[in-house]
Amino acid sequence: MFQSFEVTARPEQGPPRLADLRAEMQKAGLDGFLVPRADAHQGEYVAPHDERLAWLTGFTGSAGFCAVLAKNAGVFIDGRYRTQVKAQVADVFTPVPWPETSLADWLKDTLPDAGKVGFDPWLHTVNQIKQSTEALVGSGIALCPCENLVDRIWPDQPVPPMNPVKPQPLEYAGERHGDKIARLAASLKDKGCKAAVITLPDSIMWLLNIRGSDIPRNPVAHGFAVLHEDARVDFFVHEDKRGNIADHLGPAVRLMDPDRFLAHIATLDGPVLLDAGSAPVAVEQTLQNAKIDIVPGDDPCALPKARKNATEIAGSAEAHLRDAVAMVELLAWLDAQPPGTLRETDVVTRLEQARRASNALQDISFETIAGTGANGAIMHYRVTTETDSVLKDGDFLVLDSGGQYLDGTTDITRTISIGTVEEEPRRCFTRVLQGMIAMSRLRWPKGLAGRDIEAIGRLPLWQAGQDFDHGLGHGVGVYLSVHEGPQRLSRVSHVPLEPGMILSNEPGYYREGAFGIRIENLLVVETAPDMPSADTHRKMLHWQTLTYVPIDRRAIIAEMLSEAERDWLNSYHRSVAEKVGPRLGKSAKTWLDTATAPI
Repeated sequence: MFQSFEVTARPEQGPPRLADLRAEMQKAGLDGFLVPRADAHQGEYVAPHDERLAWLTGFTGSAGFCAVLAKNAGVFIDGRYRTQVKAQVADVFTPVPWPETSLADWLKDTLPDAGKVGFDPWLHTVNQIKQSTEALVGSGIALCPCENLVDRIWPDQPVPPMNPVKPQPLEYAGERHGDKIARLAASLKDKGCKAAVITLPDSIMWLLNIRGSDIPRNPVAHGFAVLHEDARVDFFVHEDKRGNIADHLGPAVRLMDPDRFLAHIATLDGPVLLDAGSAPVAVEQTLQNAKIDIVPGDDPCALPKARKNATEIAGSAEAHLRDAVAMVELLAWLDAQPPGTLRETDVVTRLEQARRASNALQDISFETIAGTGANGAIMHYRVTTETDSVLKDGDFLVLDSGGQYLDGTTDITRTISIGTVEEEPRRCFTRVLQGMIAMSRLRWPKGLAGRDIEAIGRLPLWQAGQDFDHGLGHGVGVYLSVHEGPQRLSRVSHVPLEPGMILSNEPGYYREGAFGIRIENLLVVETAPDMPSADTHRKMLHWQTLTYVPIDRRAIIAEMLSEAERDWLNSYHRSVAEKVGPRLGKSAKTWLDTATAPI
C-alpha cells in the first residue's frame, strides 16, 4: 500500500529532544530558534529528511512552526490543527493560535528582555522574515540566520531523496516545455528582467514537463531553476536524479549540480525576478551580496500553471471519472457492511485497492483521512494503529482522499452515515450541503477573487451560528500538488479566478469530541454563457464540476432544502448515474441507482 498506519511521532519523544535543542542554542549564543515545517524549496509538503517540526514536537500537520526559547516553546498552528495538536505534542510545548497570534507578538511577550533568535535561511521565505523583522523593530529582538540546529541533534535523520525524474508526455501536458519557456521568457523580458530564480518544485516540474517522486504523494523532484530572458533554463538537479531527461529537455535546458546553485546565481546579470513569497532568504542574501538588482514579483510559473489548458482539463475530467468508479465501488461495499464490523483502516485499505484496480494509479494524492465519530472532527486526521476506531451505528465517517494519475490529480470528500444518524448531526450535514450547492451554482463577474465569493459557501452555516476553521477551497494541480496556488477560495486570497483554474469546494462543520462533516467536489472555472437578460458588457464566470460521486441522501433532511437546491442535487445525481454507471460492475451499478434516486 501507499499508505501506512504506523505512528510516526510520539509526544514523549519531545521533551528530551527539546532539551538537546536548547543546549545547542546555548552553545550558539542564541536565545531562541525557529523550526518551521519547510524545506529549501518552500513547497507545502516535505520529504522525511526535512520533517524537523514533526521530529522535534510530534506535530505532523502540513502547516505550522515551533519557536523555541529557553523557557518557552510555542507550536504555531492554524484552525485546521487546533484539535490535532492537543493529541500530538507534550506539555513542554504550548499550542499558539496562528495567524491570530503572530510570531513577532509572541516573541515580544515571551522574550521581554530582548535577545537573538536564530533561523535557517534556507527554511524561511523572504516575506516571512521581513514581516517578522519589521514587526520586531524597537523590541531589541533580532532574527539571526544560522546553521540548522535541529540537524545537529537528529542522529538518524533520513538522507535527502534521490529519486529519478521522468518526462511528462505531451499527451498529458498539452503544451511543449519549449513553448512554455519561450512564453514565460518573453513575459520576463517585458518586465525588464534578465532572469528569474524559481525554487518551487511544482513550478519547475510544470515548466519543464517533468515529474519526480522526492515528496511522498506529490510527483515532484527537488531542484532549483533559473529562467533567462533568452529562453534558456538552468536546472539544478542532482546527477543521480537525471536519468534520461537530458534528451527530453534539449539544449536550451542546462543541467547543473545543486551545490553550484548559489555560486551560479551570484554571477547573474540583473535585474533578477524573485518571488519573496516562495524564495528562501538564502537566495535573496546571495543576490544582495553580489549586488545584483532584485525585482520583486510572483513566481512566473504560478499563474500559467494554474490556468489549465484544454488537454489538462480533459485529462482531469477523465481522471475524476476513473476515480469515481473506485469511490462508488468502495461506497457500495461499505454500505453492505453492518455497523460495528469495520475499522477506519479497513476503509482506507479497501479504497486504495479500489483505486489500484484501474492500473492507472501512480500514488494517492495525500494520506487518506478516514475519521469516524469524534475522529471526524480532526480536520486532517491520520489514522494509525493506535487511533484506529470502529465504525459504529449512529456515527458519521468523514472520508477525504484522492489519487495521482498521469492525466490528473483528484481530491474528494464524502461524509457517510453509519447506520442511523440522529437529527442534529443531519441538520448540520444539510447546512454543509447547502453551502456546497450554493458555491456550485454560483455565477460571478470576471475579476473577482476567492475572498470575494468564499462566504457564499458558509452562509447556511452562519445563519445557524456555525462555521469552520479552514478555507472553502484550494487550487489543485494536474498530476502535481493536490494543494496548488495561487488561487484559493479563502478570505485571504486576492488572486482573481480565471478560466481553467481548478479548485476544491469543501465546506465543513466540526464538533470537537462528537462528529465532523465535510463534502468536497473539484470544480473548474469556465466563462459563463450569456443570458438573455444579461449585461453584455459584464463577462461572467461559472463552475464546471469535475467530481461525480453520490452524496449520502440518508444524511439529508430534505425539507430543509429549497426547490432550487433540491433540483441541483437531483440533477447532479442524474449526471453521476449517467457518467459513472456504465463504468461499474453489476453490484455497484445497482447500488448507484439507489444512491442517485431523486430526493
